[in-house]
Amino acid sequence: MYVDRLETPALIVEEKILYKNIEAMKSLLMGTDLQLRPHFKTHKCAALAHLQIKNGAKGMTCAKLSEAMDLCDSGIEDILIANQIVQPDKIVKLAKLAGDCRLTVCVDEEENIKALNRAAKFMGTTIHCLIEYDIGMQRCGVIDQNEVLRLAEIIGSQSNLVFDGIQAYAGHISHIEDLEERKQMTAANYKKLWDLLALLKEHGMPAMTLSGGSTGTAVIKAKEGLYTELQAGSYLFMDNTYKDLNLPFENSLFILATVISRNERLTVVDAGVKTCGVDQGMPGLVGYQAKEIVASEEHFQLHGLREKANIGDKIRLIPGHCCSTINLYDRIYLVDGNKVVDRISVTGRGYGK
Repeated sequence: MYVDRLETPALIVEEKILYKNIEAMKSLLMGTDLQLRPHFKTHKCAALAHLQIKNGAKGMTCAKLSEAMDLCDSGIEDILIANQIVQPDKIVKLAKLAGDCRLTVCVDEEENIKALNRAAKFMGTTIHCLIEYDIGMQRCGVIDQNEVLRLAEIIGSQSNLVFDGIQAYAGHISHIEDLEERKQMTAANYKKLWDLLALLKEHGMPAMTLSGGSTGTAVIKAKEGLYTELQAGSYLFMDNTYKDLNLPFENSLFILATVISRNERLTVVDAGVKTCGVDQGMPGLVGYQAKEIVASEEHFQLHGLREKANIGDKIRLIPGHCCSTINLYDRIYLVDGNKVVDRISVTGRGYGK
């Protein structure tokens, strides 16, 4: 099968660049104590998770219980749910899942901790816990360090829970274009984290794990010697939001679209917001430049396209956000130039999963 014969819109990944990005991450972490625990939410593909494990990842991170179940069903043995699971039915499922893999979950509240322990005790399983510490993301997590200590001691007193350490994720820093500003904002969190780790150790609750980081801060995290796990996900594919960050990774993920209409003002392709995540910005173009890109459900209108594109021509788009784009597709085509070499199922996709 050939790429130019694919029905569009289609999601494609250049195989050679994908493997180049994998090798770039391995090189970045080589000789450090930082271990890769990549985020499944980026690709939601069990096959790619196994590829990452094969290439040195210690385990997988995911955002949802359904993703953890998908990973476990595929044979992944070490899984972190980087989120809080609070619904009673989900807690029961989580506790049961902990019997089939080494399962870690984030917590930030006492009653949730006790509910997790009750379910694990009933199921006869063990759940590992990371306390989420808010270092500026303003999402989930504990702000007060003494409260972190209190929760750690509560976890330590439970029969079927294990306190593993801390999750401290600063996704708001990941896309800052200026490297020095990214470094400064990352460094601003270090003292708080060192103080927290010292407090926990002083009270007999040492944090063996400090998990967090992202593709945008991978270079910084690899050099600072504080974190033990890196939760980068986008490095496999990259997207248009990373284009000015000068990272050691390249775009491997593209939306293949077809020109379906054109006039002297604009060119229209058959991909839109139902096939390209725009929550972090509009897509980029490969080989073309437009003055403006306007989105609708099934179309991108490319205004003022500098290069001529004829009806029927194929155009590659660089997704504005790789994670939300992949969730819109059932499969990814792995390609080498114009040749399709494999199809990868997006096993964990779906709004309700």
